[in-house]
Amino acid sequence: MLAGPILRRLEPGRLVLWLVGSAPLDLTLVLAPGGAAPRRLALDARSCRVVRVGRHACLHLIDAVLPEPLPQDTVIEYDLLVAQDDGKEAGIAHWAPHLLHAGAARPNLVLRSRSDNILFGSCRKPHHPARDGLARADALLAEHIAQAEERPAMLMLCGDQVYADDVAGPMLAAIHALIERLGLYGESLDGAVVADSEALYRHPAGYYRREELLPAARSNDALRDRFFGGSEKPIFTTANAHNHLVTLAEVMAMYLLAWSPVPWALVADAPAPPLMPRHAQRWRRESRDMAGFCHDLPRAARLLAHVQTLMIFDDHDITDDWNLSAKWESTVYGHPFARRIVGNALIAYMLCQGWGNRPDVFDTILDDTAALVSTGDAGDAGGRLDAALQDALVKRLLSFRQWDFVLPTTPTIIVLDTRTRRWRNRRRPGHPSGLMDWESLTELQHALLDETAAVIVSPTPMFGVKLIEVVQRVATFAGLALTVDAENWMAHRGAASSILNIVRHSRTPGNYVVLSGDVHYSFAYDVEVRDADRMPHVWQITSSGIKNEFPRRLLEWFDRLNRWLYSPRSPLNWFTQRRDLALTPHLPDTRRHGERVWNGAGIGQVWLDPQGRPLRIVQHNADGRPSTRFLAPEPAATLGAAAGRNMAKH
Repeated sequence: MLAGPILRRLEPGRLVLWLVGSAPLDLTLVLAPGGAAPRRLALDARSCRVVRVGRHACLHLIDAVLPEPLPQDTVIEYDLLVAQDDGKEAGIAHWAPHLLHAGAARPNLVLRSRSDNILFGSCRKPHHPARDGLARADALLAEHIAQAEERPAMLMLCGDQVYADDVAGPMLAAIHALIERLGLYGESLDGAVVADSEALYRHPAGYYRREELLPAARSNDALRDRFFGGSEKPIFTTANAHNHLVTLAEVMAMYLLAWSPVPWALVADAPAPPLMPRHAQRWRRESRDMAGFCHDLPRAARLLAHVQTLMIFDDHDITDDWNLSAKWESTVYGHPFARRIVGNALIAYMLCQGWGNRPDVFDTILDDTAALVSTGDAGDAGGRLDAALQDALVKRLLSFRQWDFVLPTTPTIIVLDTRTRRWRNRRRPGHPSGLMDWESLTELQHALLDETAAVIVSPTPMFGVKLIEVVQRVATFAGLALTVDAENWMAHRGAASSILNIVRHSRTPGNYVVLSGDVHYSFAYDVEVRDADRMPHVWQITSSGIKNEFPRRLLEWFDRLNRWLYSPRSPLNWFTQRRDLALTPHLPDTRRHGERVWNGAGIGQVWLDPQGRPLRIVQHNADGRPSTRFLAPEPAATLGAAAGRNMAKH
């Protein structure tokens, strides 16, 4: 067993799990709710789809419909028994003992009847020096492992679960060693300076200089002349593209190494490649940081085996600035090598993340994927995928429009796709697109109709630090949108107005909680939308990153200037989309010098009352410091008498 199981979408009558083995496995699911006699369910081809991605790597996509519903708000032990050659069965305690809590014979799960306790976060970069917020969440879970009423309903990962565009050298070496060990399939690379994946892995620029191999690089003159008429255009704009993942095998190996300690044991002796002195120094620094990541990884894996985990992509899951502007899209998707790089990351996202959120919509795409990977063993050239089938699958996924999903819980949870259905700026194609187009915003409004409360998961905050948004806007006018990642809800006037009109609609909820990540710092805002008939209430709660942080001194200055320029009573608010909002920050209780934001890797947690309003907002710090609580503002601090009365009720 290479990775998993990871608990994905869970319902009383249906369990969705993800795991990876080195061969197709004959599995039996065992369920023991509340100490009752165990139930056994053999997982046949209808309830466990196997997708082989290498000679010794098989994804098992388990979608088990249960003959008898499971009880809610009860601790349910479970196991996955693997049939062995000698006729015996081996359970998780045998093949993944790191997934068990002290004294436990099996892992367990809880199906909460209400989604009123949610763990959430984003931005987990393995080689960042901070500790892993998922390990911190596992420690929190261990304190309440036997108390169903204290267990979170879910872990919501809001984006950047992996960094395909920002990879440490030691991680890339482990990826290549794992590709060889598992026989992950290779591929040809049209439009690149290397012919195929094998040539890429051997290329002298393969470590810390991969930007030289990417489209539109200065060193790539022949390709620039061929595709762009000799002019340099931005494609892969991240400043950290030195080890940008390219092939499907690389991205699949990255997922295994990001989610499980087992593959690391298989590549423990992977040698360092020949490096220049300045790269060797960086390698040593990254090796220290990666050692910390690997130390925390068993606990992160244990968390994913005990809590329902839902996921949505953001840019780094694919590449920095993914679909930022219409110009970016036309440039990338018009180039075969660039399109393949994005497409490979999207195939891996579908297999490792997207499928588990909404399995029903991926059946035919999985058929296409199975047809593609079957060519790996059947083909020549040592297990290389068929290029035509791979390009066809990439084309299909680039036009796929069902990455978003809705959880019909109490309250309703709506997870937004803010990456693939963008409101493009046709007059100024180089300017940022709106995070959602008119059609997807209309679908959002329909999903909200007649709901009393809703939790919306938006990878990027709907209401962010205003000064940073202004800096991004100024940079956009200067033609530097790609440089500053000018992606926020207010960057596109049409999208910003539409989302505010949805909140104002008479049949949409009065209470919204928006959970976000992306920005590498944490904050909570209390937002009231002024309206003639009613005053909808929005709580913007941001937790970021799980294993990433904003440059500390820079954030301190942004926070300080933002307090001076855009305080709740500042007249500058009237020149922004916030003129119709009463926005008051919840202040972190461990703040110094009046900070409104909190900078520290960790995991967020929010508890909701029966009306869908936050009772507690906490950021659990990964470094062992006490958890940071975001304190509700006093009624007198809010803008307007009506706002004060409303807060007094809370």
